[in-house]
Amino acid sequence: MRQLTVSIDRFPIAGKFTIARGSRTEAVVVTATIREGEAVGHGECVPYPRYGETVEGVAAAVEAVRPQIEAGLTREALQALMPAGAARNAVDCALWDLDAKRSGIRAHVTAGLTRWPPATTAYTISLDTPEGMAEAAAKASERPILKVKFGAPDGDIERIRAVRRAAPQATLIADANEGWTEENIERHLAACAEEGYALVEQPLPAKTDGALSRVSRPIPILADESVHDRASLDRLVGLYDVVNIKLDKTGGLTEALALADAAEARGFSLMIGCMVGTSLAMAPALVLAPRARFVDLDGPLLLARDREPGLRYEGSLVYPPEPALWG
Repeated sequence: MRQLTVSIDRFPIAGKFTIARGSRTEAVVVTATIREGEAVGHGECVPYPRYGETVEGVAAAVEAVRPQIEAGLTREALQALMPAGAARNAVDCALWDLDAKRSGIRAHVTAGLTRWPPATTAYTISLDTPEGMAEAAAKASERPILKVKFGAPDGDIERIRAVRRAAPQATLIADANEGWTEENIERHLAACAEEGYALVEQPLPAKTDGALSRVSRPIPILADESVHDRASLDRLVGLYDVVNIKLDKTGGLTEALALADAAEARGFSLMIGCMVGTSLAMAPALVLAPRARFVDLDGPLLLARDREPGLRYEGSLVYPPEPALWG
């Protein structure tokens, strides 16, 4: 007989995390725990207001499928039972973990990986004044990849240049979080290209990103808010070069793996990304890391306190989870 436990957990962020849509000082997550005999599976999700989610609503959505989970719901059946989003992610990842604990077969093996090497993650520089971002970038300049938040009403070109001066050797990814416009996007893309940024993430709002077919694009463009699961993929062909797969958008690892297959078949490169969560949220996403051009799983590095046990980070190198954490 299975037992489901749902909890809302809070983890303080070290300082403040700021993007174009606002700032946060804590990560509020929903955790699903499924117990079956001696085996226990855990999954974590981060409800995201951008997608109409609330912490209470996501927790209630998980509670709503308690009868099916406790009756023995499979990962395959879950895909039809719940829509893509944070709630399904918590349940799906808990079921992956539970299956690994019951069978003794690690999750990465079930997912088709013969090796699960460590990955190099990007590290996020929050949106701030050009001077503030330059200072933060200088402190992190020894990290090989920095993901830099833009999307302010003005001053982003100064920010783009200031970060590059502060971190001359780092690979830089610009993330506008839908904050640029059709009027300024070409200037911002040109500045990023001039400063040697590797990628620009979601420069325009998802609802107006068709304009990407009409602008000069001197640098690869990455879809984030515009891509969720396989159903959202076909529209992006010709607009984007890379897609950012996040388990809170796909609704778990099961759909994320299928999305990765479908994206690669259409010629997209992959980034594996995250919301700001704990090691429990990053662990299943790491299953996709060997397939990705870029990995952005720095959530625990942004927290003042992580779960115990957590993932092992050595600088920007993140190691696969031990079974005690997940999978």
